[in-house]
Amino acid sequence: MEFRRLGASGLKVSDISLGSWLTYGGYVERENAVKSIQTAYGLGVNFFDTANVYERGAAEVVVGETLRAFPRESYVLATKVFGRMGDGVNDQGLSRKHIMEQCDASLKRLGMDYIDIYYCHRFHQDTPVQETLRALDDLVRSGKVLYVGVSMWTAAQMEEALAVADRLLLDRIVVNQPLYNMFDREIEKEIIPLGEQKGIGQVVYSPLAQGLLTGKYTSASKEEMPQDSRAAKLGADRMKLNGDRVEKVHQLTAIANELDITMSQLALAWVLRQQNVSSALVGASRPEQVEENVSASGIKLSEDIVQAIESILTA
Repeated sequence: MEFRRLGASGLKVSDISLGSWLTYGGYVERENAVKSIQTAYGLGVNFFDTANVYERGAAEVVVGETLRAFPRESYVLATKVFGRMGDGVNDQGLSRKHIMEQCDASLKRLGMDYIDIYYCHRFHQDTPVQETLRALDDLVRSGKVLYVGVSMWTAAQMEEALAVADRLLLDRIVVNQPLYNMFDREIEKEIIPLGEQKGIGQVVYSPLAQGLLTGKYTSASKEEMPQDSRAAKLGADRMKLNGDRVEKVHQLTAIANELDITMSQLALAWVLRQQNVSSALVGASRPEQVEENVSASGIKLSEDIVQAIESILTA
């Protein structure tokens, strides 16, 4: 397992991390969820991600209970705040009230004394950035949170937050969690350059495009999809699964075969070619998937291979 600095901070995280979106506490059986976390930890993963809204807190409970078997200093745990957690008018967003209440609720569900990384899950137009950052800074000063991050914020929103933090001497954002994979490359335009300039590391989610880049889909037809696959559950449109992408994955798989690696490992290595990417966040419904994905750590792609991949993706 290889480790990278989280942005400009001194914290080091495994370049492959394990998330719990749409899985733990949900359709993945508890036994498989626990075994996946245990397998990842045993293989050197030190970075685990969840959120309060994942199954309305159930994912935090599973992740927390499993990780508590290991020394607290040996892993980095991230969770998030923003999404709706109740029916009240203040039960979502990034107000001071919601942040403070949800941090305590997450700590209780996790069974932890502190959260390593606390993300603002989305940007909140109705809350002044100063209010949000002041609340997060107070959590850092109290020891409940060690590092502050954001997810799915624009470059302009992050720049505003950095300017406010610097002006008021508040804790700065050190990590962003954006969507990034071979088919979703928006962050290459502004987010990665900003991260490189300002010391914000990217912990990218869906690096396998929700399973499309594993190579298991040979057709966009529902009749030909694996019945236990995410596409079968969510639908091809939501997965952005179409014939063109299936054909490109077929061509990319040929490159992976030449390198004697799997399609998943090729996709993860491609994401990790970006030095501003601190970690690739993968999901897993079975321990075997964890083993395959973790094996992508340390795979280096030559410039020729990167160019060959680019020619397929841009065709």
